[in-house]
Amino acid sequence: MPAFDMMRTAIFHSQYEDLDEIRQFVSRAAQDMGMDESETYQVALAVDEACSNVIEHGCQGRCDEEIEITCSDENDCLTILIRDHGSPFDPGSAPTPDLSKDINQRQVGGLGIFLMRRLMDDIHYERLGEAGNVLTLVKRRKQEA
Repeated sequence: MPAFDMMRTAIFHSQYEDLDEIRQFVSRAAQDMGMDESETYQVALAVDEACSNVIEHGCQGRCDEEIEITCSDENDCLTILIRDHGSPFDPGSAPTPDLSKDINQRQVGGLGIFLMRRLMDDIHYERLGEAGNVLTLVKRRKQEA
């Protein structure tokens, strides 16, 4: 399957109302590089979780902030860069939720990051000082049998 041979970048507002457009943007990139419906859904869900965290925690509900998303295809991998200027937070530092506990006994939060880790092949966070935060999500396309 040929790559879409381009990098796509779009800027969204840090508001929940933009999440549908964000999911559509990354879904198109996944589909254009030949990912199947399941892979596309996983990418969209992981990016939705990441951007929801940016909106709720990083930007703390300030709708005037921006979330920049760049999608690129290299070596059968869809790489998604999510850049924001909110508070720094490394998802790698979040503890794994204890799923063995009853739902009423679990600590609130952390399931979104758990999902991102499960759905994507690689996650990397970097704080770039004044340039903001960059979260990199990588999904490898399944090889055809």
